[in-house]
Amino acid sequence: MPRRLLEKNTPRWIIFTIDVCICLLSLLLAYVVRFNFKIPDIEIERWIYAFPAVIGVRIASFLITRIYKGIIRYTNTRDATRVFFTITAGSAFLALLNIPVYFLVGIYLVPYSIIIIEYFSTVFLLTAFRIFVKTIYNEIKNPSRTKKQVIIYGAGESGLITKRALDRDAGTRYKILAFVDDDKAKVGKTLEGIRIYNATTDLEELIRSNSIENLIISIQNISGAVKQDIIEKCLGLNVNILNVPPVNNWINGQLSFNQIKKVRIEDLLERDPIKLDHKKIAEQLKGKTILISGGAGSIGAEIVRQLIPFSPGLLVVLDQAESPLYELELEISEKYGWNKIETVIGDVRQMDRMKRVFDAFKPQIVFHAAAYKHVPVMENNPSEAILTNVHGTKILADLSLQFGIEKFVMVSTDKAVNPTSIMGATKRIAEIYCQSMNSKGKTKYITTRFGNVLDSNGSVIPRFKKQIEEGGPLTVTHPEVTRYFMTIPEACQLVLEAGTMGNGGEIFIFDMGKRVKIADLAKKMIRLSGLEPDKDIQIIFTGLRAGEKIYEELLADKETTIPTHHEKIMIARVQECNFESVQKQISDLIEMFRTQNNDAIVRKVKEIVPEYVSANSEFEKLDIRST
Repeated sequence: MPRRLLEKNTPRWIIFTIDVCICLLSLLLAYVVRFNFKIPDIEIERWIYAFPAVIGVRIASFLITRIYKGIIRYTNTRDATRVFFTITAGSAFLALLNIPVYFLVGIYLVPYSIIIIEYFSTVFLLTAFRIFVKTIYNEIKNPSRTKKQVIIYGAGESGLITKRALDRDAGTRYKILAFVDDDKAKVGKTLEGIRIYNATTDLEELIRSNSIENLIISIQNISGAVKQDIIEKCLGLNVNILNVPPVNNWINGQLSFNQIKKVRIEDLLERDPIKLDHKKIAEQLKGKTILISGGAGSIGAEIVRQLIPFSPGLLVVLDQAESPLYELELEISEKYGWNKIETVIGDVRQMDRMKRVFDAFKPQIVFHAAAYKHVPVMENNPSEAILTNVHGTKILADLSLQFGIEKFVMVSTDKAVNPTSIMGATKRIAEIYCQSMNSKGKTKYITTRFGNVLDSNGSVIPRFKKQIEEGGPLTVTHPEVTRYFMTIPEACQLVLEAGTMGNGGEIFIFDMGKRVKIADLAKKMIRLSGLEPDKDIQIIFTGLRAGEKIYEELLADKETTIPTHHEKIMIARVQECNFESVQKQISDLIEMFRTQNNDAIVRKVKEIVPEYVSANSEFEKLDIRST
């Protein structure tokens, strides 16, 4: 019952009346204190004149600033500031009013000592009243013993803003136990009454001894390595980790508790921001017409987003998926306010359609991201992999030469290195063809090669998220399977950087960091959901799928790398291929599509890519093994 009463919004006239009564009490208190609890008769007579003046000024200032309009149980620092300025303005007016009154009648309307005492008393009592109501409300709604204890990592400005957001929006559910910070100058001090501890030496003990359930990372410029260390440590102690979003994502510059989200697995795999040569990229892209194939896919769509800040003349976004293409167009228009975009429905495997697109828009740069990428699916459909990944690439590469495109940048995969699947092998053939084309004209053909991207369509992380939502189990193919991971924005930034620095004929390889064991990734995702692996959610091993490797490579055995000016980008030095020979082999391979003879098609692929050795596939029978 008390809780229901408190949750009702009190009529504003009641708050107004209480505020006026507090001012009256403050005025009486000021006289009592000023005259040491013995008010002279003459001052009582003067009080009769001072009373309406002071209360009148207070009422007028309340009506002007409307401090009584706020919901008391949600009082915050901003409300307290409004009270302070309202009372300060009123007291200043009374002090100024004293001057003409004194010259007219020879006495002060309100003694200055009374004004000063009443000022401090009123500010204190009005603020205390609001804090008292808020405290009682929070305690009744959620008693202290049921509140979740929180530690805030970071005792700087962002940490303070985070604390205030919790107090304002979630004070009924959370109690801030401590701040932790790695700045030793702050350790031992307090921030709004809460002690600051050493993040390095005190964090684990604080968590263990106080049964901490949640830790909020508030630091804005924290490095990826430090952040990952914090997350790993907290996961081991079964602590939920929340993350304060970047300042530019705050609503109207103010942080709300609802914006503080649980740490995602992407945060755990996050690396330090990539440094791009924005000036050089802009020089090559500004004002240009740029075609992006596969533009509605995960990589293609992000390339589109990344291109916008460089002010291209026109973005031609090509894809055969109608709905995702439409959604991307809406996003670009609504979120970025960009209207220099043309969405084109088309299949890269259709020469006539692609020629019409090139002829209509006259692109100057092409980013080729259209491809089939799912290993098991392509293993069952090798002819389709040939048609899209090889024939589709050949069509766009040939048209780029024919129309004098400046640069053709192809997105490849680490699965093209020593491939064990038809998907990886077809991407390797596409690489070979693009390299061989580089000597045929002025068009510069550039290949970028990287591993798995987080949260791309059909990748392991969205699948794990869905399985966790459904209560499990999480399916992993093999206990020792490892993969390289990179965020979609990071991969696309490096594609732009490599495309800019490329002179043609290169295969650029990105620094993917360390390999990640998929089984460990599954366990961490379960823990990030507040659950325990093998207790709340099971992990089962299903066996390697057709064409799947236990680990991926970025470089083939015979390749060496050449460093570039960018620390995260290297160039793979590979053997140059004769265009005429490559052209004939690939033309023969594409012609074999008509036969729909999978064995014959895969045998031809193995002839073109001799390092292609099938794994966990029906096509293992086609491999020539030395005895």
